[in-house]
Amino acid sequence: MSDVTKPATVPANADESALIARLETARVQLLDEVHKVIVGQDEALELLIVAILCRGHCLLEGVPGLAKTVMVQTLGQVLDLSFNRVQFTPDLMPSDITGTDIIQEDPHSGRRQFEFMEGPIFTQILLADEINRTPPKTQAALLEAMQERRVTVRGTTYDLPDPFFVLATQNPIEQEGTYTLPEAQLDRFMFMLRLDYPSHSDEMEILRRTTANRKAELSRMFNAEELGRLQHIVREVPVPDPVIADTVSLVHSTRPRGEQPVADATEWLQWGAGPRAGQMLLLGAKARALLHGRYHVAREDVYALAPAVLRHRIIPTFAAQAEGLDTDMIISRLVAARQAAQKTGK
Repeated sequence: MSDVTKPATVPANADESALIARLETARVQLLDEVHKVIVGQDEALELLIVAILCRGHCLLEGVPGLAKTVMVQTLGQVLDLSFNRVQFTPDLMPSDITGTDIIQEDPHSGRRQFEFMEGPIFTQILLADEINRTPPKTQAALLEAMQERRVTVRGTTYDLPDPFFVLATQNPIEQEGTYTLPEAQLDRFMFMLRLDYPSHSDEMEILRRTTANRKAELSRMFNAEELGRLQHIVREVPVPDPVIADTVSLVHSTRPRGEQPVADATEWLQWGAGPRAGQMLLLGAKARALLHGRYHVAREDVYALAPAVLRHRIIPTFAAQAEGLDTDMIISRLVAARQAAQKTGK
């Protein structure tokens, strides 16, 4: 079955067209700038850029020492966005993130009144470092901010800067001193990226750079206003109905008790992805298409993002874990099944 008809362009004025063209070339330039500091990790870096274009939050998982924190800091510098880092620890309180009211005395009248002191969450990029080292009560302080882009303290609501992103890192849950993130909070993250150990050649380059007396000079690309316009353009990218239908079918195939349960899901999954997974797949596919110079979304864009979107939204059964099947292996099977069905016209 041939792919769907491809629309020619995104409706855009001359300025928007120029911005789109700049984005296509800037993708390579962005990666080149970040690679002045970060060695390898091309896929993770591109997905971070996709998440930012979609106003999405991102969770990075990996053992300590894989430059997760440096990666986020470098991206913030290149994109010229304000940046704050919070080190999550077991004794961190919600007010340490959101801010709190403190009593201030008016020097003229002597009257005392509460004044809100903003916490580190009032920034454009918040790095929540080792987010799963703090208890669930403090983790939950991020929920309203991630979804509504605002915080409420003592009944008063404060808007966060625009754009606002939470880029969080976490250690593997098997390590000491970690707490499992609640499913409701995991679902707020557009992507979950897993960083693996570097290759032999990459690690050699890491050692060369980090043991030398050299500091990379980064060029800043795009500002908050331009990012806002790009985020608006992303939502204008057309998606053919067959691609939307295939996205829905892929998400449905993760549900063991769905309308048409798939064998792999029924056997290996105890819980599947919700509707937000489909939203994130399509939004991410739109941004990925633009980054690669296309003004239409293809099924390949959706399939390419499936692991990052679905791996934290599905729960394997004990039988799957006993067989050595992790979420990525199960997702790979489900994607292969959808590709096979698409070829046969089902």
